[in-house]
Amino acid sequence: MLNSIYQALDPVAFSLGPLSVRWYGIAYLLGFICAGVAIYRVARHWKLPLTLDDVLSLILGIAFGVILGGRLFYVIFYGAGHYLANPLEIFMLHQGGMSFHGGLIGALIGGYLACRSLQLDFFTMSDLAAIGAPLGIFFGRIANFINGELWGKATDLPWGVVFETGGNVARHPSQLYEAGLEGLVMFLILFTLSRKVPPRYQGTFIGSFIMLYGIFRIIVEFVRIPDAQLGYLFGFITMGQLLSLPLVIIGALILRKAYSAKRPQRTRLAAS
Repeated sequence: MLNSIYQALDPVAFSLGPLSVRWYGIAYLLGFICAGVAIYRVARHWKLPLTLDDVLSLILGIAFGVILGGRLFYVIFYGAGHYLANPLEIFMLHQGGMSFHGGLIGALIGGYLACRSLQLDFFTMSDLAAIGAPLGIFFGRIANFINGELWGKATDLPWGVVFETGGNVARHPSQLYEAGLEGLVMFLILFTLSRKVPPRYQGTFIGSFIMLYGIFRIIVEFVRIPDAQLGYLFGFITMGQLLSLPLVIIGALILRKAYSAKRPQRTRLAAS
């Protein structure tokens, strides 16, 4: 059933003359829109005076950071010299090739710059963004599935999928595993936590997000085939796991700090 669905999918959603609109781009757009809606709704629930203009500016800053950081990290850590020989391909985002870890760093930098410009409290905005971010991850992983990239190991399970680039063998749809764990499950956990009134301390949500992502990514990597140009780094360890382990530690440290400092959520920076 799942294999039949994949075989019927086309990476190109529709074409307008010479312009082809791909599901990959639509997924990113939907992800940022849904994340923005989640940020606004949670802020209202927390009774924070965050305007629609604030949310739009924050999402734009994060979006630029995600795209630039995600691509840069992929080129550096996953390119294995390919982009040095083919520098123009760095700009071919429609072909895929984004690193979550780089996207996370880029999002934090882009969000920080937006917060600084708007005089928003970066730590509360990070918590809000962390609640909406799993929705973006969900759509991104669905796009990976449609593109037939980042598939998993061979399997005889009934939901195995034969990907065009994966040989004539059914494989784990690891993209959908990640969409479920890193996307839906993580969103439900963080959104449920956000309903507590008063909202939990600053750092609770970004710390939980970083730690949970690291855990879920490490788990899925056991059934996901590493990028062909890298393979396994040593034994069964992949680059994805190596980059995710520090996230688990950093997330746990942020949570510890959050419950130690007990700083309440706030929208704006305190007047100096």
